[in-house]
Amino acid sequence: MRRDSVCGNTTDDLLARYVSPDGTISVPDDLTLTSFLAGHAEAEDHHAAYRFIDYSRDREGSVEELSWQSLEAATNAVAARLRQVTEPGDRVAIMAPHGLHYVIGFFAAIHAGAIAVPLFVPALTGHTERLRAILSDADPRVILTTESAAESLREMLRTMAPVERPRVIAVDAVPVSLGEDLTRPERGADDIAYLQYTSGSTRTPVGVEITHRAACTNVAQMILAGRLDMGVRSVSWLPLYHDMGLVMIMFPMLCGGQITLMDPMAFVRRPYRWIRQLSEEAVHGRTFAAAPNFAFALCAERGLPPTGERPDLSNVVGLLNGSEPVTMGAIEKFAAAFTAYGLPATAVKPSYGMAEATLSVASIAADCAPSAVHLDRNALARGHAVRVEAEAPGGVSLVSCGQPIASQWLVIVDSVAGAELPDGSVGEIWLHGNNIGRGYWRRPDETQRVFANKLQTRLSYSSHADGVADNETWLSTGDLGVYLDGELYVTGRIKDLIIIDGRNHYPVDVEATVSKSTPAIRDGFVAAFAVSPSERVEGSGMAGEHLVVVAERAVGSNRMEPTLIAEAVRAAVARTHHISVSDFRLVPAGAIPRTTSGKLARNACRTAYLAGEFD
Repeated sequence: MRRDSVCGNTTDDLLARYVSPDGTISVPDDLTLTSFLAGHAEAEDHHAAYRFIDYSRDREGSVEELSWQSLEAATNAVAARLRQVTEPGDRVAIMAPHGLHYVIGFFAAIHAGAIAVPLFVPALTGHTERLRAILSDADPRVILTTESAAESLREMLRTMAPVERPRVIAVDAVPVSLGEDLTRPERGADDIAYLQYTSGSTRTPVGVEITHRAACTNVAQMILAGRLDMGVRSVSWLPLYHDMGLVMIMFPMLCGGQITLMDPMAFVRRPYRWIRQLSEEAVHGRTFAAAPNFAFALCAERGLPPTGERPDLSNVVGLLNGSEPVTMGAIEKFAAAFTAYGLPATAVKPSYGMAEATLSVASIAADCAPSAVHLDRNALARGHAVRVEAEAPGGVSLVSCGQPIASQWLVIVDSVAGAELPDGSVGEIWLHGNNIGRGYWRRPDETQRVFANKLQTRLSYSSHADGVADNETWLSTGDLGVYLDGELYVTGRIKDLIIIDGRNHYPVDVEATVSKSTPAIRDGFVAAFAVSPSERVEGSGMAGEHLVVVAERAVGSNRMEPTLIAEAVRAAVARTHHISVSDFRLVPAGAIPRTTSGKLARNACRTAYLAGEFD
C-alpha cells in the first residue's frame, strides 16, 4: 500500500476495512508493517509517536520524543542507506541500546524490504554465546546500532572471519537527507517482516519467520480482544527484542497513538516508574500495557507510590499478564496495592501467547476480572480436570487465560493420534490462524514437525476447530492445556513434565509449593526438574527419575540454617505431591539462569546443575 491509499483515512476506518461484521480479520495482500507511516506523518505531523524516558543520567528521567514527521524522515533515511548495501530479503540485525534509535532501526529494516532481526547489544550479561549462535544462524548482511555502541559491537565481531562479518551502520549517523531518494521494493503481506528468536527457556533459540500478515493480524486481534481504541496510548519497559516488547511498538505504527518506552533495568530498579507513567498517560485517554507475571508482584512489593503522590489508574483499561505462568497470588498482590489508586478490577488480563503465534493467542474478556479454578492434583496428573474446593487438600490453582482471540482457533489434542479431546481433558495445545508464523528460519524439518500438523479427528459437537477446513495445518505448541466451561487453562510444558513412578508432576506446581514452604526462599525463583539414574544425583540410591530442586535464597534470610530450609522444602513437597526431593540446592540470588526476556530458564538450570555449577 502506498501513501495515496492511506491519506485522508482515520485508523478507525482502516481497521473497519480489515474486520468483517462477524469479527473475521482479513489483511490485504499489499499491507506491510510500515504501510501507514507516511499517512500518520502527514496527519499527525509534529505530534509524538514514540517517547523514551532515559533514567541513566537523571533519576527522575529525561524525556526524548520522536514525532511522526521525524520518525518518517529517519526511517526513510536509514532505509535508503540499507538499500545501498542490501537486497530485499537480506537479514538486518538491530543491536542498539534500548531507545528510539532501536525503533527507527527496526522499522527502517522492514521499510527497506529486508528481514529485520531484533537482537540486543553484546553488553547483556550472560548471553554472549546465545547472541553469537543467533548471528550465525540469521547470517545478517548488516547490523544497525548507534555510534555509542558501535565500538563494543565491532569488538565482538572481530572473533568472526572477515568475510563473515556483517557491515555495521550507526542509525544516528545516517543523514536525514538520504531519505529523499528512497525507492522502496515491492513487498507484500506474505513476505517475512522479521525473525523473532525464541527466548530459549526450553531449548536452543530458533528464528520464527513472522510475516507482515501475521504481525498486522495479531495487532488487530489484540485491539479487538481488549476493546481498545485505535490510537490508544501505552507504556512499556519490555525488551524490544522480545516478542511482547516488539509487538507493543507496532501499535502506534499500525494504529496511530503513542507509546512511552523505558529501559527494562529502569523498571526493575524502581518499579514505580512504570506505575507513574501509566498514570500520566491515562490522563489523555484509555491506556494499556503488558508485562510478565513477576512484574505485578514486584510492583506490589517495591513499586508503591512515595509519600505525597497519588497516581490515577482509573483509565488503565488493560494490563496483559503473560509470557510466563500467571498466578493469582501476583494478581491479588497487585490489585491490593493499587485498587486504592483507581485500578479497575478488570484491568489485569491473564493471557496466553507465544513467539510462534507472533504474540497473543488467548486472553480474558475486556469486561472480566481475573479468576482461577482449583483442580484435583492427582486427577490432573492423569490428564483430567476435576474441580475441587479451594480449601481441599491436593488442590491446584490454575488461572483462566480466557478464550482464543478473534480469528484464532485453539484445540486441545492427543498429539500422538492427532485427535481433538473433549473439554475437561488435558492435552497439547494446537493453534490455527493468520497470526501464526510461517515456520522456523532454515529449519525445514522442524518447521514441518511443528507448523504443519493435521487434525485427524474432531469432536462431533462443540468442536473448537469449527470454521477451519479439514486440510488446514495446525501449530503444535508443546504446551499442555485444558478447556473448562469454555475457558482455557494452561497446565505446563510437555518437555518440562516431571515423571516419577509413572505419575506426571508439573514443575510450576512443585515450584509454587517450594516457594511457599519457607520465607527463606525467593518467591518465583525456584527451578524443579527431573534427572535420570544415569545422570548426576548425589546421595540417592533410588531407581527411576529423581526430583531436583534449585532455589534462590530470599533477601534477609542469610542467618537461617540451610539444613532447616532444606527440611522445610522436602517436607512440603512430600506432603503436597507425595514425592521426595532427591537433591535440593540453595543458591544465592541471581544464580538461577533466566532467558533474555527474564523467564526462568529451567532447562539451562538443569544443565548447570548436571555440570556441577551449584556444588
